[in-house]
Amino acid sequence: MKFLDEAKVYIRSGDGGAGAVSFRREKFIEFGGPDGGDGGRGGDVWVEAVNGLNTLIDFRYQQHFKGQIGTHGMGRNRTGANGAPVTLKVPVGTQVFEEDNETLICDLTAEGQKFRIAKGGNGGFGNAHFKSSTNQAPDWANPGLPGEEKTIWLRLKLIADAGLVGLPNAGKSTFLATCTRARPKIANYPFTTLHPNLGVATVDGREFVLADIPGLIEGAHEGVGIGDRFLGHVERTRVLLHLVSAQEEEVGKAYRTVAHELEAYGAGLTEKPEIVALSQIDVLDEKDVKKKAKELEKACGKPVFLISAATNKGMTEVLRALRDIIVETAPPEREPPPPAGDDDFSDRGDYDDDNRK
Repeated sequence: MKFLDEAKVYIRSGDGGAGAVSFRREKFIEFGGPDGGDGGRGGDVWVEAVNGLNTLIDFRYQQHFKGQIGTHGMGRNRTGANGAPVTLKVPVGTQVFEEDNETLICDLTAEGQKFRIAKGGNGGFGNAHFKSSTNQAPDWANPGLPGEEKTIWLRLKLIADAGLVGLPNAGKSTFLATCTRARPKIANYPFTTLHPNLGVATVDGREFVLADIPGLIEGAHEGVGIGDRFLGHVERTRVLLHLVSAQEEEVGKAYRTVAHELEAYGAGLTEKPEIVALSQIDVLDEKDVKKKAKELEKACGKPVFLISAATNKGMTEVLRALRDIIVETAPPEREPPPPAGDDDFSDRGDYDDDNRK
């Protein structure tokens, strides 16, 4: 399945059905009076976060979603049926923006969350609604109100506990494949990873989700290389694991390059807890590893883990460090969101008795 994390969609809720103009005509009933029913409501447009999806690829093949039009009212005081709603099913972590791609409408961060993004039009009153002591035979009815239409943007930000960042070929995909069941593409050339990957790591019986994003290079915030568009997928993580390859000539410069790109991107990434690890240490002798580890510690100002995903050296220690931070920063458990119910529109407050046409 292809990965797509942004999609542009046109939506339109259904129009309300028109009220009916009808008069009761039955044999032996001289004064039948008006009996035109009200129109039905148009269908709403909802967006819902569901389990089992991790991409917006479905919206590449269908970009138009329309709620059903409400049925018109009929004689004998028969109210028209409400139009069927339409629901956009999206992965957990999806944000919905207005057409300007900046104004946030809603952020669906939990399975089952549901939000109405376009309200269906109310149905019009039939002529039976306007009957009164001074007007016993009204011959008019209201048309249904039009639905709402807009263009929206869907933007997916994967939800993970920890994020892997670093230069291309820093060993992020190998790290993910070693400690999880994910099978990202691994090769000895830059930008092997072209889209984010998720995996579930387990250490001491505790599971947490790791997110691997394509490598960053100098100038990524200006669009160099793949750019920084995938950094949005680590915005929701609670800790970052910064991998620096031991094969780099200047490991301190490699660390500062990625740190600068994280700072330029913003979104609070530099404020997250960070664990720094010197990866791929199996390719160097012990003396060179110690030298580069010291250089890296000076650049980042914190202790550095020494790991090799190929030989599994140091992997357990760094996973435990990630787990400890995830546990410490875990938010208090919340009750699942209640199912979204339909609002009560029985009062049809959008019309008043003086609105004749």
